[in-house]
Amino acid sequence: MGTKEQLEMAAMVAAEDMRRWAQEHAEALAARRRRRASPAPGGDPEEGSTTVEYAIGAVAAAGFAGLLLVILKSGAVKSALQGIIERALSL
Repeated sequence: MGTKEQLEMAAMVAAEDMRRWAQEHAEALAARRRRRASPAPGGDPEEGSTTVEYAIGAVAAAGFAGLLLVILKSGAVKSALQGIIERALSL
């Protein structure tokens, strides 16, 4: 297995781990909400939802970063970027 395939596999495993983590935390938050029949007086029924939204956003960003890393490490993109840099430096 080449380096490219190893990077792709690592990115897929990391994205799956992060997706599973976010799902488990979202399920735990939902279970806590179900246990609480009603919020405490003056409490916010949406308490914790922002944290879950940030967790999901972080997982999505990490997955996108992994995918971007795999794409940028590919030979075609690497040679294109190298050509752009060489042309810019030759001016």
